[in-house]
Amino acid sequence: MPHHSKPKEPDRREFLKKACCVAIGGALGAVPVAAGVGLYLDPLLRKATNSKEGLNVRVTTLDNLPADGTPRQFKVLASQVDAWMKTPETPIGAVYLVRTTDAQKPVRAFNVACPHAGCFVAYVAEIPNYSPETPGYFCPCHNSSFKLDGQIARAGSPAPRGLDELECFVQNENEVWVRYQKFQAGTAEKVPLGA
Repeated sequence: MPHHSKPKEPDRREFLKKACCVAIGGALGAVPVAAGVGLYLDPLLRKATNSKEGLNVRVTTLDNLPADGTPRQFKVLASQVDAWMKTPETPIGAVYLVRTTDAQKPVRAFNVACPHAGCFVAYVAEIPNYSPETPGYFCPCHNSSFKLDGQIARAGSPAPRGLDELECFVQNENEVWVRYQKFQAGTAEKVPLGA
């Protein structure tokens, strides 16, 4: 009878050495990969956490606002950072600015978006052939109307709330800055959406 030799059993120590090397190498390789993923996702995560806070934007100067309190519409321009890309100043919205006689709050700012469906409202004096009962703002989409202070002008208005007033402040004695942000349309509460 032929003699069969038993196959050689793998060396247990050799197997453990290789397994440990693979585990250590994998752990060491995971560190730079995790750091790279974190760096890659950082702009997205930062944008997500700051999106509802608004954006401070220099809009104009006091010299460009009528002293009599007539509203003026201004574009809101900002450099936008969209995850990894930065674009130069582009329009991101618009506001109505109203100069007041209040030293504590010399300028009021209202987002031009109607809180009903998001259409742009117009200052009634700028609408051709429109004779309002009182000065204010008018939304041409669904006939919402607002007083100069932003409050709803008439009962039965489709807008669920007045115009969204934005934080506004004067810097360097003459620069008008607005904390620009958008709000959810169609709700009675001001729910921030971001800039």
